[in-house]
Amino acid sequence: MPDSTSFCPDTPLRNAVGDKSAVSVHKAFGYETCGDLLHHFPRRYLDVGELTRIEELPLGEAATIVARVVTSEQRRMQRRKGMLLQVTVEDELGQAHGRLTMTFFNGYKAAKDLAPGTVAMFSGKVGIYRHALQLAQPEYALLETADDAEPRPIPIYPATAAVPSQALRAMVAMVLAGVDAGAYPDPVPGFLRAKHQLPELARALHAVHAPETVAQGEAAKNRFRYEEALVLQMALAERRAHRFRQPATARVGGVDGILNRFEDSLPFTLTPGQVTAGLEISADLARDRPMNRLLQGEVGSGKTVVALRAMLQVIDSGAQTALMAPTEVLAQQHYASISRMLGPLGRGGQLDGDPDGTRVDLLTGSMPAARRKEVLLRVASGETGIVIGTHALLSENVFFAELGLVVVDEQHRFGVEQRDTLRAKGKLQPHMLVMTATPIPRTVAITAFGDLEISSLAELPSGRAPISTYLANLYDERYRERMFALMREEVDKGHQVYLVCPRITEQASEEDMSPLAVDDGGEPLSTGQLAGTSDIPTPSKATVEEMFERISAMDLFSGIRVGMLHGRMAAEQKAEAMSGFESGETGILVSTTVIEVGVDVHNATAMVILDADSFGVSQLHQLRGRVGRGGLPGICLLATWLPPGHPSRRRLEAVAATTDGFELAEVDLAERREGDVLGSRQSGGQNTLKILRVVRDRRVIEAARIDAEDIVASIGGMAAHPELRQLVHSWVDEDMQAFLERG
Repeated sequence: MPDSTSFCPDTPLRNAVGDKSAVSVHKAFGYETCGDLLHHFPRRYLDVGELTRIEELPLGEAATIVARVVTSEQRRMQRRKGMLLQVTVEDELGQAHGRLTMTFFNGYKAAKDLAPGTVAMFSGKVGIYRHALQLAQPEYALLETADDAEPRPIPIYPATAAVPSQALRAMVAMVLAGVDAGAYPDPVPGFLRAKHQLPELARALHAVHAPETVAQGEAAKNRFRYEEALVLQMALAERRAHRFRQPATARVGGVDGILNRFEDSLPFTLTPGQVTAGLEISADLARDRPMNRLLQGEVGSGKTVVALRAMLQVIDSGAQTALMAPTEVLAQQHYASISRMLGPLGRGGQLDGDPDGTRVDLLTGSMPAARRKEVLLRVASGETGIVIGTHALLSENVFFAELGLVVVDEQHRFGVEQRDTLRAKGKLQPHMLVMTATPIPRTVAITAFGDLEISSLAELPSGRAPISTYLANLYDERYRERMFALMREEVDKGHQVYLVCPRITEQASEEDMSPLAVDDGGEPLSTGQLAGTSDIPTPSKATVEEMFERISAMDLFSGIRVGMLHGRMAAEQKAEAMSGFESGETGILVSTTVIEVGVDVHNATAMVILDADSFGVSQLHQLRGRVGRGGLPGICLLATWLPPGHPSRRRLEAVAATTDGFELAEVDLAERREGDVLGSRQSGGQNTLKILRVVRDRRVIEAARIDAEDIVASIGGMAAHPELRQLVHSWVDEDMQAFLERG
């Protein structure tokens, strides 16, 4: 029998709930201690109120019943799109055992939860349908037995099939019984609790897991949201302070250097945003501490020109620069673009180069050994001023004569550790500029990238045409026919078309991409649920190889050259495929997301994204940005097998509704649930944040940022608050710890 007399945060969970339950919880969530489990917070509460027997239900009023599921059936609605779930239940209160029907519209999660025999508490408004009482769209909480029902709010926990919410409630109750203030010292300093009117830790734990009212439970959640925000902002404040303590060489530039000559040669006028960002970056480079700046802007907003001006200022100061891109295609695009913009100024030391220019080189993992060796020698000697590459730049055999600036493009593809590996190649800390084409809301920026200053390019470049986006229902043959017909029409107009697939072959996806679908309760959907309803066919995800063969063989596309591009092709094959598309010889390019960033074909006017529900919001927005770049209107079709009303179509509808990148950034953030904001992953998947949500809790984060800065600047700093300091250093992951400790 577990001992429940007293538990502290570090008490092994098995001491409180027993070995079997502890093993199940560890497998499901990775929790090992009582503190871990108590910080598994309810997702919501079911407001129970007074329990009512089915035979006594009041028509038109809200009521709560406890019942056992008898039948559960789903069917297609005849007059509306989507699925209807009808559940019949039998009363578990009293002896009458009255029956009631409940209806769920598009109740994908309810269909999974409410199998026959399940006991649950249901709460909703009593209505009438076909002369019988019913509850439409009721809230529910699963129970072990009817005896578990209490007339107080029931916490609903994030759960798994092996550890359901009702089991978590029982285990939390065991742990909570042994919690008192003495064993749970509060990491939030008392003066901050008083400032924000927050309860102390032990009282908040009881209130969040066993509230007397829903309002009490939500108020306790606010205390933990602030705690997470404070811990996060303390870690970021330490990171900023660490940056400020590092020495760096000021890169002031020169009056008559390459930068001035480049600016004089520009055939266009910089946008106000480019000018402002350039001034901010130039001032940072001239300081004797490392620049650490984020440059964000929509696809095509001119980030590369701004970054190139920064590189030339550093080269004029006698140092070298490195630009790291996540894919070979993007690295090659940057190399071609920067070489083209610089002209002879980028061919220093070559026969057709400017004698006062610099050298631009490309370094990728697929380069022939002899050419790679030549590039490495030029970089090591200092002959190369700008080296552009992929992860190959991180290799141990890459040495710089003097690295002054690191530019990282599409920074969300790289973690903190990878960025710092490249920075470590400088004798002193080099300056750093990271770029992203995914607009980031301010609150997200100060949370995920709190140690970076931010420059934004809001204006779109001239010549960009509007892009129209539509959803295409693949299960409807008419949509499929129109989709292919549109592709043919665009090619006949002399334009070109992208056809994007989520997978290369049946066995392999590009960069191990996985669907981001979630159900109406926020839980990941299974493959069966992604089908929506049983009578809608849902083939395997479209593959590049299959669609290339299919499009090439279709009579509709006879006379059109079809190309194929994916990340597993040899570098020469990829270059040939892109060359054919850029020249106009290829009319349709079947591709994976390898074309997501950096590809700039002005004659491409249409894009079809197959199985669009397999992609995230920012990916869809990035992909869509590949068309409409040459002044010609663009069209993007988001093709999906999912029926209208399916939860996973929400992001597709959001992308179709707007081209505002900042608006979509918030949708994307909510969809991905913030991801791991501190570690090397930085997107989707495992989440460092337990209860804090960056978009929803922006005011909490802003307040915590101010508090964290005040603590760091105060006498003694964080060391004056040992409980908070311990929590910060135990909460952040190994990547973050290594970063903070790195000198």
